[in-house]
Amino acid sequence: MTRRHSLRFRVAIAFAGLGAALSLLLSVGIWFAALDVSQRLMDQTLKAELEDYMARRARNPNSLPPDTASLQGYLGKAGTTWDNLPEPVRTLPPGQHEITLGNVPYRVAIAERAGDRFGILFNEERQKRREQRFLGYLIAGAALMTLLSTVGGMWLAGRVIAPVTNLAQAVGRAGPEDPPRLAREAGPDDEIDELARAFDRYLSRLAAFVERERTFAADASHELRTPLAVIRGAAEVLADDPSLTAAQLERVARIERAAEEMAELIAALLLLAREEQTPADESCDGRRIAVDCVERYRTLAASRGATLALDAPTKIDLRAPPALFAIVVANLVHNAVAHTRNGHIAVGLDQRNLTVRDTGGGIRSEELAHVFERYYRGPQSAGAGIGLFLVKRICDRMGWQINLQSDIDGGTTVTLSFPA
Repeated sequence: MTRRHSLRFRVAIAFAGLGAALSLLLSVGIWFAALDVSQRLMDQTLKAELEDYMARRARNPNSLPPDTASLQGYLGKAGTTWDNLPEPVRTLPPGQHEITLGNVPYRVAIAERAGDRFGILFNEERQKRREQRFLGYLIAGAALMTLLSTVGGMWLAGRVIAPVTNLAQAVGRAGPEDPPRLAREAGPDDEIDELARAFDRYLSRLAAFVERERTFAADASHELRTPLAVIRGAAEVLADDPSLTAAQLERVARIERAAEEMAELIAALLLLAREEQTPADESCDGRRIAVDCVERYRTLAASRGATLALDAPTKIDLRAPPALFAIVVANLVHNAVAHTRNGHIAVGLDQRNLTVRDTGGGIRSEELAHVFERYYRGPQSAGAGIGLFLVKRICDRMGWQINLQSDIDGGTTVTLSFPA
């Protein structure tokens, strides 16, 4: 997945890129304009010097051509071979030209009059050095402009996205019971206000939804616990009836255990429905819960020709609500029993791990990645696809690590690791 940078960083990069592009275009334009102006000035200077010398030559045939540090004039008289002129200058047509003599660049102006050949050379070495310095200034200016654009972009991006940052912080600090009011009561109406109003509308709907869910959970808890209490009370009364046979007393005991398990399950599900994390100071005896779960499914395992054994030699103190741990153990053991026929299920529990190993038909490799998804059911499953999803949800809430390994016809091993 491609990593996305922050909005402020992207705005700053956009400003830096814009500043760099504009600086580059401006520098290139200035560079070529400076070269053109420089060449035009040299050509005008050469032309003026050449015309001045030809005018002086017309007035005084003995006038000498100019000879300075930058300008060097030459005269080739009519009827001669022009040996006094540099060789490249002898064949140049009239006009302005670029030549090199002895690795020195020159700008040359050539003119002819009455058979005489006039030439003036301008030494461009100093001009080239000035151009190089000027080019360095342009590069430094472009780099400085890019840097200033970046800094300005960071500052401006911070100012631009400050309302969005404040909006995100307000939403992040908000609790489900106290949604914030994000839209401003007064002030300019802009895109941020429109976004804030959209958030307000959404948070209002969300708060109403949370309130409906909380009301439903409280009502369901009350309405379900009441009949369960009645069932348990009736079971206790039946258990005290001396006229019941042993088989009937066993059935009454099963009804009472089922009512207790249902009450624990309701408490666990309501605990999971809360937004806040599970209290860390609540603990339970893991061995006792594991023993109860194993005994509950021993009869079902025997009906399928399987044996069910528990290895938990000592008391196990777990920092977890007993109802949640009971759901985890019960679902794992039930799944193992449901998928094992004429085999063996081994449950192991210690201070660090809970292990449920069976010799059933196993799970195909392509199904392993989906077993903890809600409503997922394998080809051999007769359940609703809720049990392992609920187990994974409880493990995520409690910080437990769960690992499932399985081989076709080799059985399945589920290992749940508790934090140290």
